[in-house]
Amino acid sequence: MLEEIENEECPAIVQAAEAAYASIRGGGLLHVFASGHSHMIVEEMFYRCGGLIPVNPILDNSLMLHEGAVTSTKMERMPGKAAEVFAKANIQPGDTVLISSNTGINTVCIEGAQFARAHGATVVCVTSTKVSRALASRHPQGLKLYQLSDVVIDNHAPMGDCLLSVPASGQGTGGASTFGSLFIAQRIVLHIENLYLQDGLLPPIYESANLPGGDAYNEKMIEQYQGRIKALC
Repeated sequence: MLEEIENEECPAIVQAAEAAYASIRGGGLLHVFASGHSHMIVEEMFYRCGGLIPVNPILDNSLMLHEGAVTSTKMERMPGKAAEVFAKANIQPGDTVLISSNTGINTVCIEGAQFARAHGATVVCVTSTKVSRALASRHPQGLKLYQLSDVVIDNHAPMGDCLLSVPASGQGTGGASTFGSLFIAQRIVLHIENLYLQDGLLPPIYESANLPGGDAYNEKMIEQYQGRIKALC
């Protein structure tokens, strides 16, 4: 699956990276949003060693599993939830918003893309296009995430989001989409860093807080972004 992503999604990954780089160099941010298990792409791209500093995580406890797994499923299908969450993200014209959803059929990710586009942002999605096309949308107007995205990156996850099956029952197991999404996230970040280097600039990345000097370096680097990224507190 990862080989398929590497071989087939490189043009879209480059396009996403170029959009995010233009946003950051223009004084904006790369925002990242997801719900359920997909939210791990947000944490992968935010405040980690080797990660980009100008990344704003759009996370809401009600859409994550630790606050209530069943409730989170209901919340991601609720009309109006995205506007509530995205209104707090301070999305500006020229920013780039990455939204990850394996199926791309739930209302929160679709309305999130609509919100971002309405606020002048470029929308990048990470989704399984073959799965999304095969499933019915839960959005009131029948829309799907990939239809509202400027850049579509396919995570190549199979139907049911499982790579293996249990011989006795045929049930799926071996979750797929998380691996694909995190791989894509790192590929986008690395390409953005290469764009900095091509322009003769050092990319703004975090150092490990567990290494000598890491805290001091990070504190200095994040000062310019604390006003826009609420999670940098």
